[in-house]
Amino acid sequence: MAKETISVLLSEEEVDKRVREIGAQISKDYAGKEITLICVLKGSCIFTCELAKRIDIPVCLDFMSVSSYGDDTKSSGIVRIVKDLDESIQGKDVLVIEDIIDSGRTLSYLMDTLKRREPASLRLCTLLDKEERRVVDVNVDYVGFKIPDEFVVGYGLDYAQKYRNLPYVGVLHFE
Repeated sequence: MAKETISVLLSEEEVDKRVREIGAQISKDYAGKEITLICVLKGSCIFTCELAKRIDIPVCLDFMSVSSYGDDTKSSGIVRIVKDLDESIQGKDVLVIEDIIDSGRTLSYLMDTLKRREPASLRLCTLLDKEERRVVDVNVDYVGFKIPDEFVVGYGLDYAQKYRNLPYVGVLHFE
């Protein structure tokens, strides 16, 4: 069995600082409005909660689970909704919160699905963006960090359900 090690890519302090900056920008962009944050489970749960605490306008939270990975390190390319929203988003200002955008397949599918539900506005925020892996174009409105093509864990991101609780983003190495 291969041994796993993790090297820090983004420290807890770097991530916290950037989350505060994104929260301030969202608060400014949506000033005078109420925003619905859609947390894409499970990976973006920590980012969504930390971000919501730093937004100073009214926030509603809802959750979706969309899968294209399973327990592998590469996207399967097959996207499915595992858990849908509890509330309608029709006529609401909606911000989808994702942990990482890689190929873009999952987010493209999700954004198209949500657009058909007629929100007043629909934007996308991601903590991490692996642009060089993109195979489907996705418009990302708020990006925490652009990162290299490495397999990352921590701050909500996992490998086979492990490492989500790390307070930083690290690169997973197999030895």
